[in-house]
Formats: sequence, structure tokens, C-alpha cells
Amino acid sequence: MKKLFLSLVAAGMLLAACNGTGSGSKADSSATAQADSSAKAANAPVVKFEKESHDFGKITEGDTTHYDFKFTNTGKSPLIITNARATCGCTTPTWPKSPVKPGESAVIGVTFNSAGKSGLQDKQITVTANTIPAETMVHLIGEVLKKK
Repeated sequence: MKKLFLSLVAAGMLLAACNGTGSGSKADSSATAQADSSAKAANAPVVKFEKESHDFGKITEGDTTHYDFKFTNTGKSPLIITNARATCGCTTPTWPKSPVKPGESAVIGVTFNSAGKSGLQDKQITVTANTIPAETMVHLIGEVLKKK
């Protein structure tokens, strides 16, 4: 009976020790994941626009206007832009398809066709890249006057 009791106590202690180690390793792996995430953020590319919005002023309905949003990769790894989309089909962005190295500059060209538009306009362009956060926005604003 004594041997059975001692065996149960020993087994209980062994299980408790294993469970304690398991929860410690979860905390350790969580800390490692946070450190990895911080390291990735520190080395991630950073897109820095010269201007985040451009006012094209007043144009007449039917006119087309274009603006190049100049940016620099101020991060530590190559910047890869995977998409740039506008809020409507009247605005067309173009972006570099090859990686932008750290310290290099490039442009995202935006063309706005005012056909069928009038009044104040604010066209938002969402740029998706391998940055943290993944999306950055720029705006093309202005006023479209009705044709006389």
C-alpha cells in the first residue's frame, strides 16, 4: 500500500513538473514570436511620400489631369508594391513593378478623368505593399466645373 501511495505521489509530481515546463515553453515561444515580429518591423520597408495629397485645382468637366506621387523607401529592405487602387474607375494609378531598394525613390502616377463628374472631388488611392501596415493612402483632390 505504501509503495502504491508513493508511486502515485511520484507520478503526480512528474506530471506537475511536465505541465509547468509546458506552460513555460508557451511563454517562451510567445516572447520569441514577439521578438521576431519586432525584428521584422524594424527591417521592413517604409514608404514615405513627399506629399500625401495633391490639389489639382479647378478643371472643366471632361478634362484629364495627372499627378506623380513621389515616394522614397526609407526602410531597410526592398519595397514591393503589389497593388494600387482608386475609389472609382475615373482614377487610374500606375506603380513600379520592380522592387524599390532602401534609399531609392520612385513615383505612383495617378490620372483622373473628369468626364461625367462635377463639384468637389476627393479620389483616394490605396497602395498595398510589403510595409507595416500593408496599406498606405494618398489623395487627389480638386474641383470639376460644369461645361458651359
